[in-house]
Amino acid sequence: MAANRVGRRQGRGGSPGRPPGTRRPQPPARSPGLQRRPARATVKYNRRELQRRLDTEQWIDGRLEELYRGREGEMPDEVNIDDLLELETDEERAQKLQGILRSCTADTEDFIRELLTQLKGLPKQQVLQRPSPEDPNPPTP
Repeated sequence: MAANRVGRRQGRGGSPGRPPGTRRPQPPARSPGLQRRPARATVKYNRRELQRRLDTEQWIDGRLEELYRGREGEMPDEVNIDDLLELETDEERAQKLQGILRSCTADTEDFIRELLTQLKGLPKQQVLQRPSPEDPNPPTP
């Protein structure tokens, strides 16, 4: 009779959705020297600007696919946003883009105008590497 009571108690009070008599899974044992990593890492870079840059890069890729539809082999390998941002004026940027897109037979004026608009206020991406100890002039943020 005592065995029956123990059996009934195991089935009661269990978590809903779990069969009676089953145990909650135990987390894996940790070694005493390891510490748990925080759930979120602190990001040094502005998340909004990184997202805006990613959106711009995806927009460029999508538009290039439209412009070169059926002629993907002629499509430029890359439109480097930082190279464009290093130029002083929109006229210089437009000329560089026209040079990159010279193989395109579609009208590229709208693409260039829209891209120049998207580049306004977009910061150059900083080098995301630690300076070497030998480097006398490390990049400044």
